Amino acid sequence: MNSRPVPLIPPALRAFLVRVPLLVPIVRLLRRGPLARDRNLLITLIVLTLVLGGLAARVSMEWFSPALMIPITLVAGLQLRLPSLAKLLCAVAISIIYVAVVRGVGHIGPGLLVTFGFTAVLAALMARTRGKLGVQGLRGDVMLLELRDRLKSQSELPPLPKDWGSRVVLKQAGGSSFGGDFLVSMREGDIVDLALVDVSGKGVDAGTRALMLSGTFGGLLGSVTDFLPACNTYLHRQREAEGFVTAVHVRIDLATGEYVITSAGHPPVVKFEAGTGTWRVSTAKGVVLGVVPDLHCETDRGMLRKGDALMLYTDGLIEQPGRDIDAGLDRLLGEAERLLPSGFRDGARHLVTAMSSGHNDDCALVLIWRP
Repeated sequence: MNSRPVPLIPPALRAFLVRVPLLVPIVRLLRRGPLARDRNLLITLIVLTLVLGGLAARVSMEWFSPALMIPITLVAGLQLRLPSLAKLLCAVAISIIYVAVVRGVGHIGPGLLVTFGFTAVLAALMARTRGKLGVQGLRGDVMLLELRDRLKSQSELPPLPKDWGSRVVLKQAGGSSFGGDFLVSMREGDIVDLALVDVSGKGVDAGTRALMLSGTFGGLLGSVTDFLPACNTYLHRQREAEGFVTAVHVRIDLATGEYVITSAGHPPVVKFEAGTGTWRVSTAKGVVLGVVPDLHCETDRGMLRKGDALMLYTDGLIEQPGRDIDAGLDRLLGEAERLLPSGFRDGARHLVTAMSSGHNDDCALVLIWRP
């Protein structure tokens, strides 16, 4: 048995609306349309602002201070679109003028007016930025946090067997959560692929491009035979050049310790040889990604034995204004000697801190070794 549908508007209310036809379009305006939430909030804030202005003018300036309109304006900057914010600011101006007329101009000091002006500009900037993103409130910030967490999780090496060790240290310029240095890695059986990438620029300026490339490079890693040539082809197809990208790719066989290093304009990988107790600079080299249509790289092959280690890093560790890169590499290897007494795992972050002191740049260090 089919039950009768429940009417959206009760009969009594419908009869009242019929008697007052002007209320019908108002109700429809509040209940329909994609911008209903924005309109409802705007009406609420405008009513609250006008009521606050009336109470401040007629009742008490101490209990209903006009300064309470400042948080209302900030909430509007977070939640409203820019045209709606402009309407609210008009209501705020009307309330302030009304208070000044009733209470006297002396009750609205220049300090309060400057604060209102600064708050209005700040709210307009927030509304304009969120309007471009198409999100309101704090959803845009939540999206950035999610992207940061994804990039951070992607920069973690996969679990390795107990007879292998690894350490990854990323330090972004200015203490930012985003930077131009990132790591992508994957493991399939005994084969581990990892690529350390450096995007030109630093901090937040390079972070947006690094976020995009990390997803692309992460999809290519392990899916193609020639990883860096595939990345070069992708970057070369881009219509607009947004600065250079360097990368180094290392493939390691965990069963045998054999490795292959391929580099594209990146600082050379260094290998610690436990037999001699020295660091050896890799001979792998190639052109910066995206410059030429066909990338040809000179690879470096070898084997990690017990006690050996590979160290990958970005130019933020060895480049300093007014100093030669070779001098920076020599200093890096000298500081790396201090890793041996305390071990690679504990000394990696100290190495990054020591090498990055005195300049503000993105830095990344990856260590993988056989204990």
